[in-house]
Amino acid sequence: MIDHLLVALARFLVGGRPDWIGAQPSPRQRIYFANHGSHLDTVLLWAALPKSLRATTHPVAAADYWGRGRLRRAVAIGLLNSVLVDRAGTASGRDPLEPLEAELARGHSLVIFPEGTRGPEKLPGPFKSGLFRLATRFPEAELVPIYLENLSRAFPRGAYLPVPISCHVRIGAPMHLAPGEEKDAFLARARGAVVALAEVR
Repeated sequence: MIDHLLVALARFLVGGRPDWIGAQPSPRQRIYFANHGSHLDTVLLWAALPKSLRATTHPVAAADYWGRGRLRRAVAIGLLNSVLVDRAGTASGRDPLEPLEAELARGHSLVIFPEGTRGPEKLPGPFKSGLFRLATRFPEAELVPIYLENLSRAFPRGAYLPVPISCHVRIGAPMHLAPGEEKDAFLARARGAVVALAEVR
């Protein structure tokens, strides 16, 4: 019941109904990857999926934000089915991708933000290497690009409430890591798939 209210509230405030341009909802294992503009991104991406897929699709959320306080943890884990990642893991000797790989190893899907942090720009910044590593370790998973339009304007850094600006969720065609494809080439191609969705009208 609460999850339905959360979806309804987000869509009432900023819209964000999904436009499946190059793909359709599927139970196949996928790694959805998107640009990152605000804390609303996770909610709208999760809401874009049919309810039947949400139990096995885990948005990746930063533990330093979504893991702080009971309310945030309840939303991230209890409602959105997120997996929390420690962005400072490598500094402490922990592998930040370990919990993501654990979910993929049991056949589940992920929603990730390869930039690693939020940005106010229309187009995504350079992608970090995590997406390449996951694509290498789990080659059967479909890699599905997503572009989120206007989210950084609807809920900018420091805001407490979203601004009622119309947002869009565009979901593109699945891709895979090509045989022998180098990391930099793959990450540029993946970012290009998100950028291409930004230009769709």
